[in-house]
Order: sequence, then structure tokens, then C-alpha cells
Amino acid sequence: MPAIIRRLAVSLAALVLSSGLALAQSKVTLAVGGAGCLCYLPTMLAQELGEYKKAGLEVEIVDFKGGSQSLTAVIGGSADVVSGYFDHCVNLAAKNQSLVAFVTYDRYPGLVLIVSPAHKDEIKSIKDLAGKKVGVSAPGSSTDFFLKYLLKKNGVDPASTAVIGVGLGPTAIAAMEQGQIDAAVMLDPAVTVLQGKFKDLRILSDTRTQKDTQAVFGGDYPGGALYTKADWIEKHPKETQALTTAIVKTLAWIRSHTPEEVMAKMPQNLVGPDKDGYLQALKNTIPMYSTTGKMDPKGAQAVLAVFSQSSPDVAKANIDVTKTYTNKFVEAVGTTGMK
Repeated sequence: MPAIIRRLAVSLAALVLSSGLALAQSKVTLAVGGAGCLCYLPTMLAQELGEYKKAGLEVEIVDFKGGSQSLTAVIGGSADVVSGYFDHCVNLAAKNQSLVAFVTYDRYPGLVLIVSPAHKDEIKSIKDLAGKKVGVSAPGSSTDFFLKYLLKKNGVDPASTAVIGVGLGPTAIAAMEQGQIDAAVMLDPAVTVLQGKFKDLRILSDTRTQKDTQAVFGGDYPGGALYTKADWIEKHPKETQALTTAIVKTLAWIRSHTPEEVMAKMPQNLVGPDKDGYLQALKNTIPMYSTTGKMDPKGAQAVLAVFSQSSPDVAKANIDVTKTYTNKFVEAVGTTGMK
């Protein structure tokens, strides 16, 4: 009898060890297009709260200058999943690249077109950007898409402006303050920091609230989401579900805590030296975060409509936008994930 018990104990230990190894092997590389941007805060906060580990994942977050670079990392295979803007899924569908968003954490894009303080007297409208230098996080990123959309909407040839990659955080602020660029598409906390320094800062377009977003796009327009190649999701359903569960629980945590408590959880290198500015930006941004993690079908359709106006490739591609996102992983989290 003792021999049987010993054998059972050995078998049980081996099972536990193999389970532990299997868990350790559930590693995901997550590419983010600017970790300091509040538009991506749920992604970073989930790491600080330990939600990825609770879901059984070891997540390595790789920070890039802009969304186009993080997208390139996933397309090239050096990263598994992008934390970035959903509009890339629609844009790449026109090029027969099947990318699917599986949890959406931003209800609004939060993109803001701002005039450099040194040029506020000469640039009073979007039309005045013709022939100017305009900063974006990186060429080909959602900030670049937004700029081109606004230019075309206002009758300005996008080719008439010089697009310059300036990042999203301190580098973008410095470029604006030093007059290296005439205007820029920026996001919080950088926008609020600049507004704190320059009370008469000229804003040409703002999508940080539902009202402003609808005024710009004619409807709701989703921003940040976790997305990846469709075949990766097919091969890694457990990892996809774990990532989704972590984000959904993080969104619930944000809703049940104060902005001060949220800021206290964030790494100091992301908060930066201007804590008051960061906190104010966070208060402005929290309403932008999704309450469910689900993609709004009307919002996805709005993204397609916008790109169809500004991109001939998208307009003629006959894209089925329902194939660029899925809500099944969010729905599988259930009400328990929202507590």
C-alpha cells in the first residue's frame, strides 16, 4: 500500500510540475504604440494589477513609437498581439491582411489636432495647414490617418503637408514647444499638459468626448483595442481569452476606483514629472474607456465609412467589417469578469 501511495505521489508531483511548465509557457508578446499614452492605459494597468498573470499568462509588453510600428511587429512575427487602434484592422483588410480585434477598451479615439503655440496666430483652421509641418506619432499610424481624414474633409490635399513622426509623449510636447512643427495630432496626457502650459492653446479638432467624436465622424468611433492576425487567434484561443479577461477585469477595476487610485498604480516613468497634469488628463480620459470591452457594430461601421472616404483602396475593397472584430471572447468572460 505505501508503494502505491508513493507512486501516486510521484505521479501527482509530475502532473503539477507539467501543469506549471505549461502555464509558464503561455507567454504572449504584446506590442504597444506608445505606452505612456492614456489611450493605452488599460493595457498597461492590467500588467500592474497582475490581471494577465491571474488569467494564466506571462505578458511581455514591447513599447513602440507609434501604432504602425507595433503593427509591423505583429505582421512580421516578432510580437503576437497589438494594443493599438482598431482602424488598422479595417485599413489592412483592404490589403488582404486579416486582422481581428477581440477586446475594445476605448469608446472614443481621443485624438486631438493642436496648433503649435508659436504658430497659433497664423494657423486658425485646418485649411491653414496646407504647406505646414504636422506632427504625428509615426507615419502610417492612427494619428496619421486622422490627420489625412481631416485634411480631405476640409478640402486640403494631404500631400500638401509635411508629416513628421514625433512620438506621443515628451518628444511630441518638446517638438511643439520648440516650434519644430507647426501643428500635431496628439493624445492625453500630452494634450492636457500643453493646455496647462498654454492657456490659449488652439485646438482644431478634438475627439476626447462622445459629443466631439460624433461631430468629427458623424457617429461613435472606437479607438484602442487588442487585435492580431486571425490565424493567431485560431491557434491560440486560450491566450486570446486570457488577454480578453484581463482587460475586461481591468476596465471594471477602473470604474470602481478613483482617478487618484488609478494613477497610483501606474509606473512613475509613464506618469512623468507633472503629476497634476497627468491626473487631470486621466480624469478627462476615464469616460473614454469602454464599460464592456465590446466592439459597437455601429462604431466599426463608422470606421469603415471614414476610411472609405479618405482611402481609395478601402473604398473599392468591398470590406466586410464584421470580419475585422469579434465580441465572442468578451461575451465568454460573462458577468463574473465584470465584478
